Amino acid sequence: MKWGLFGGTFDPVHLGHLRCAEEISELFRLDRMIFIPAGIQPLKTGNDTAPFHHREKMLRLAIEDNPSFSISTIENTRGGKSYSIETIRYFLDNAPGETELYFILGQDSFDTIQQWKDWHELVTLCNFVVMTRPGYETKTLTGTFPPDFAALFGYDSTIDGFIATGLKSIFFRNITLLDISSTDIRKRVRTGASIRYLVPEPVMNYILEQGADLYGPLPDI
Repeated sequence: MKWGLFGGTFDPVHLGHLRCAEEISELFRLDRMIFIPAGIQPLKTGNDTAPFHHREKMLRLAIEDNPSFSISTIENTRGGKSYSIETIRYFLDNAPGETELYFILGQDSFDTIQQWKDWHELVTLCNFVVMTRPGYETKTLTGTFPPDFAALFGYDSTIDGFIATGLKSIFFRNITLLDISSTDIRKRVRTGASIRYLVPEPVMNYILEQGADLYGPLPDI
């Protein structure tokens, strides 16, 4: 079994998230793509994230017609800050034997990995799939990892990824990154602008039904 783990705030989930998940699933022939909405993200400040139950509901609405997509609420039920290392350990403990995990993230997040809790161990537990824009290429991990750690990895053209003895693989993949922002969607909602075709229709309807309880005052539209 091959599972993709796609974490994020998803506030709200939008078509860009779904397209990324679809392309990664296809590229790596994943059996499951698991969306993991964050509880409390340790590297983010502020407290303006929508309550978890709203973000979970929107995700469920967004993926309900795709049988290979599912959702895990582990980062909410566990409580406290949402550390990726703890999430990966949870899936390793609970997934069927021999399940291969692919942790999916964007280039910006990957570039901050040295700020993550137990990042050295994390790289030994699961594969990384780093989503990049068309035209991006890398043949070295120097700059992301300390030089001595980056030197452990070598580029393998047969898998188009980086491998190291005793560690998992790191893949960079150019995918269709739709220029859609959850921040922009929230701003549009608050000003009464249309969000149609930025989010799935069931998500749009849910946001409008919730009104000010979700993203602040809404004018009559």
